[in-house]
Amino acid sequence: MNGIINLLVNGLATGMLIFLLASGLTLIFGLMGVLNFAHGGLFAWGAYGGVWVYAATGSFAAAVIGAVLMGMLIGLVMERLVIRPVYGNPIQQILVTLGAMLVLSELLKVAFGPNPLKADVPPLLNGSWEIGGIIFIKYRLFIIGVGAIVFAGLLFVLKRTKIGIIVRAGVMNPEMVQALGIPIRRVFTLVFMAGAGLAALGGALLAPYSGVIFAEMGMQFAILAFIVVVIGGMGSIQGSALAAVLVGLSGAFMAYYVPELSLAANMLLMVIVLLIKPSGLFGAKGGAG
Repeated sequence: MNGIINLLVNGLATGMLIFLLASGLTLIFGLMGVLNFAHGGLFAWGAYGGVWVYAATGSFAAAVIGAVLMGMLIGLVMERLVIRPVYGNPIQQILVTLGAMLVLSELLKVAFGPNPLKADVPPLLNGSWEIGGIIFIKYRLFIIGVGAIVFAGLLFVLKRTKIGIIVRAGVMNPEMVQALGIPIRRVFTLVFMAGAGLAALGGALLAPYSGVIFAEMGMQFAILAFIVVVIGGMGSIQGSALAAVLVGLSGAFMAYYVPELSLAANMLLMVIVLLIKPSGLFGAKGGAG
């Protein structure tokens, strides 16, 4: 029983990390229609940035904030120089963002060296609690809590605030929003920066969770994020959250019982969902739900 509960907690924590990456991709891919294959690179830069700031300051809060700001800054530069010229052209988006992914990975090696880096759990979140004879690792519970807060925050912003209404309206009819005097391109830039910041947040939290980070980690997690976005439904925050939890739990249990099938299980889950409901669990593009 203890083993099953530990696998559940581990799967939920992994799912929440994937959700942080996938939620940013949901904003960029699902809402803006941008096929950003460089999203994993932002995740990796968040991991490295968090480790670097933590080593320099000794503050995990500063490390997380620094990583998010770094991700948003890289996202701003990327949107202006790489994404903006190819809006509305999916083929060019794939090519330029794949190139950007490779560039971001190589720049990590230039900035931090080619070898993997060790990442430590901060002392406050290190260790575990024992409740009813069951061991709960503090850092995993922390990640689950952060993921839940981000999920609630995104839903609130998209459904209850003016900027959320503008974003959803801009997705459905950008010309009408522009005609009302709202600079929709600037709004989309802010959305792209928010998505990049969420990816970097996921990377910063993953680093202590995994213990080791490396430059190519972005591609590995980007694949999982795309699987989650497709399963959940284009532009759906609820769908991404549910799909990320399913993928996290599937990965945890399959890695324990049948490790060689852990990635294949996620692909099979995506195929099954798409066969039953091609638009994903929570509807079609533009839902922003």
